[in-house]
Amino acid sequence: MRAWQVGELGLPREVMRLVEDARVPVAGEGQLLVKVRAVAVNFPDALMCLGMYQVKPPLPFTPGVELCGELPSGERVIGNPVAGGGAFAEYALLDARALFPAPPALDDAEAAALHIGYQTAWFALHRRAALRAGETLLVHAAAGGVGSAAVQLGKAAGATVIGVVGGPHKAEVARQLGCDVVVDRKSEDFVAAVKEATGGRGADVVFDPVGGDAYTGSTKCIAFEGRIVVVGFTSGTIPAPPLGHALVKNYSVLGLHWGLYNTKDPAAVRAAHDELTKLAEQGVVRPLVSERLAFEQAADGVQRVLEGQTTGRVVIEL
Repeated sequence: MRAWQVGELGLPREVMRLVEDARVPVAGEGQLLVKVRAVAVNFPDALMCLGMYQVKPPLPFTPGVELCGELPSGERVIGNPVAGGGAFAEYALLDARALFPAPPALDDAEAAALHIGYQTAWFALHRRAALRAGETLLVHAAAGGVGSAAVQLGKAAGATVIGVVGGPHKAEVARQLGCDVVVDRKSEDFVAAVKEATGGRGADVVFDPVGGDAYTGSTKCIAFEGRIVVVGFTSGTIPAPPLGHALVKNYSVLGLHWGLYNTKDPAAVRAAHDELTKLAEQGVVRPLVSERLAFEQAADGVQRVLEGQTTGRVVIEL
């Protein structure tokens, strides 16, 4: 089978190689072999190529952490490949206990992009931050993969959504996603914009997959009893927050590592999938697939996500 492999660490475009005669993986106990139909590119794919992700598979490895595939029965499913074999291949293995029916309302590319991003946003907003209707939600990187999911789910929850983006094109994407207020951080001070939009009160919930200056600024415009959910650090800078500031301003800092729920509370993951499927059927959520690339373009797609050149999700179709 054809598969993309990383034999040395470095930039995705330089180290991902397309192998024509890779071995088809053999399903072990509790595993199912699926024919890959679409792979959603995720930031961790790039970090794995660089050797900078918390999961460091032995070389050579096939990247790709999220897919839509087809079982031998013909049923479409989505999920994360088991450790040791990634999704950028014609076949991959899924844990039989951790695969989910692909929502009928979504095509292969959209279904592939639903799992990690929307599960992350769902658990961040509902499980960790307990977002309520009428509250104000501040979403950083609102035009990105996980940010766009947070925007849609925030609106579905009845929140007023303020989206922070970098550049006019991304600002337009955020408006189309449904943001009530859009702030271009490259030309505006998002702290001042949030205060103005909320009458000085600040945001009740902050969804932060960026870290760095995004986190620091968020602490300056968080509301009384607000909740900042730390989702990731795409800026490359992990903040070291002064806890005294959280004390005197009375806000909470919450971590969200969605992957842990797969082992700590798998029933909650399945319940979230069921709810997301319903929202997709209702047309309330639909992954923003901005680029559909051929399998041969996978390395370029991962590189572009690393460089922050994309909006929504980049999906590789087989």
